[in-house]
Amino acid sequence: MQKLQCAVLDDYQRVALSSTDWGSLSDRVAVRVLDRHIGREDELASLIGDCEVVVVMRERSPVTRSLLSRLPQLRLLVTTGMRNAAIDLAAAHERGVTVCGTASRSEPPAELTWALILGLARHVHQEATSFRTHGAWQSTIGTDLCGRTLGVVGLGNIGTRVARVGSAFDMRVLAWSENLTAERAREAGVELAPSKNDLLARSDFVTIHLVLSARTRGLLGVLELRRMKPTAYLINTSRAAIVDQPALAQALREQWIAGAGLDVFEQEPPPATDPLRFLPNVLATPHLGYVSQENYRTYYGEAVEDIAAFLEGSPIRVLRSP
Repeated sequence: MQKLQCAVLDDYQRVALSSTDWGSLSDRVAVRVLDRHIGREDELASLIGDCEVVVVMRERSPVTRSLLSRLPQLRLLVTTGMRNAAIDLAAAHERGVTVCGTASRSEPPAELTWALILGLARHVHQEATSFRTHGAWQSTIGTDLCGRTLGVVGLGNIGTRVARVGSAFDMRVLAWSENLTAERAREAGVELAPSKNDLLARSDFVTIHLVLSARTRGLLGVLELRRMKPTAYLINTSRAAIVDQPALAQALREQWIAGAGLDVFEQEPPPATDPLRFLPNVLATPHLGYVSQENYRTYYGEAVEDIAAFLEGSPIRVLRSP
């Protein structure tokens, strides 16, 4: 029996095959792995045009209507996570392509959020670089967390985890989103801010945990950033476009705020000329929020389950177009 061709895209760390056991598919599916990002649609289509199954990692590679039209054999598209804004679901369904997802753990992005908060508060990168490069000793003064105010924008699974840690640091924790209720805030042990602007004005650290949508795109712009304290820090491990990027760069250059911890960018990887790469009050990481051993085991393990279920004629974790 001829095997189905399966491509796993954007395996930057070369761990897709070792993160789970693909053996259950070996007699029916031939798996190939692309360990570098293919930015040009022509090249990507030529590499995977014969595949019946494609596995994509988060939103690293857009699966557009145009690309789908160049993948005539494609029957199953698996994305890690249960949502992927880079996939044109409507176009996939029009072409008869089944799209399935996987679970995604909320712990890794919450943990990275705190790595950025602590790194900013105690100037970890600056002090470590100065110590390693120049032998300098104590060049900055850290910001205390105890007694400060943490503003959590979006109190879903990740935001709730972040809020709990803030409480453990004896911080005052505020939360806000358009649909957040006082009851839900009380359940999470936090205070409901009466408005977005109130949260921004009162918080010493503002951390974003919202899904990108038409409603949240550009949620924080010039006016909102101006409302923050000049000593406050903004942390974004969600999606870059929730914050107006030119406004953010201006706020950091002109020190409307003390700094930012960023794990997400409007273009990923960002171009070499992106000002956020160079501003001294930015602590930036290359979208590591979901990149952890347990998350990868979940992603690829459930991707194998998705493929097996599809081959049995009973797809699971199917994503529907809006």
